[in-house]
Amino acid sequence: MKPRVRITRLTLDDEAEFVAAARASRALHGRWVNPPTTGAAFREKLARMQGPADLAYAVRRADDAALAGCIEITQIVRGPLRSAYLGCYAFAEHARQGLMAEGLRRLVRLAFTELKLHRLEANIQPENEPSIALVRACGFHREGFSPRYLKIRGRWRDHERWAILDS
Repeated sequence: MKPRVRITRLTLDDEAEFVAAARASRALHGRWVNPPTTGAAFREKLARMQGPADLAYAVRRADDAALAGCIEITQIVRGPLRSAYLGCYAFAEHARQGLMAEGLRRLVRLAFTELKLHRLEANIQPENEPSIALVRACGFHREGFSPRYLKIRGRWRDHERWAILDS
């Protein structure tokens, strides 16, 4: 089957399209995520996500290169742990089309092959059913519950821990 998406490192060239997509996706993102909606915030995020411990990837449609979403691998730990955290979000125009699932599967393969990681962990608010369905469909397994785990949009929020291991 022909790939519907491609994964590229997020760069400064993505700024205008990313910011516009994030602004148009505020209702979709709701309380779940808070991607940058200004050029300055995007550049600040990009500066943090240039490795070696934090990387950001654009999920783009293969046919027209439209920005469908973003996937971040953060707090990469090398050595015997070889683990990282994963965060991802679609942009509204491309939500619920299966593009993020394909992109996440590709990124998991990249994390286990190119980055040589052993484990990826995604922490998701329990009410965020679309994101839980996404990681479950991509082979992640629920490992537990963390009360008041992350501060998002000014509030400490409960999260479920989902992980996938390199087989």
